[in-house]
Amino acid sequence: METAELQVKTTQKNVMVPISGQVTALLRQRGWQDGILTVFVPHTTAGVTINENADPDVARDMTWFMEQLVPNVSGFRHAEGNSDAHIKASLFGSSVQVIVRGGILWLGTWQGIYFCEFDGPRSRTVQLAFQG
Repeated sequence: METAELQVKTTQKNVMVPISGQVTALLRQRGWQDGILTVFVPHTTAGVTINENADPDVARDMTWFMEQLVPNVSGFRHAEGNSDAHIKASLFGSSVQVIVRGGILWLGTWQGIYFCEFDGPRSRTVQLAFQG
């Protein structure tokens, strides 16, 4: 198994950042060709998902809906005031796996990988593990 890291800077409290391009560039840089790539987010207030990347309104709609589903309201007991972010991160999850064929992410036509920020803006790390 080989590993690497990406850095993601977010500019909003809740935002989905497309990272497929960064991941693909790293695949090329490392020469990772055929295998399984795990994309892991080591943060409790952020997540990762695979979804449509052709229309940016999909990511905006998902972010908007998560804000409606889990608003940042008073009443949470967590002292940092970011319980909504912890809940959203748990709903999305902290990792995804993608097949890599010929050095390319084997995603569907409309799919892309997104880093999901729920407590930004921040500088974040995305960890990658490749098993070829």
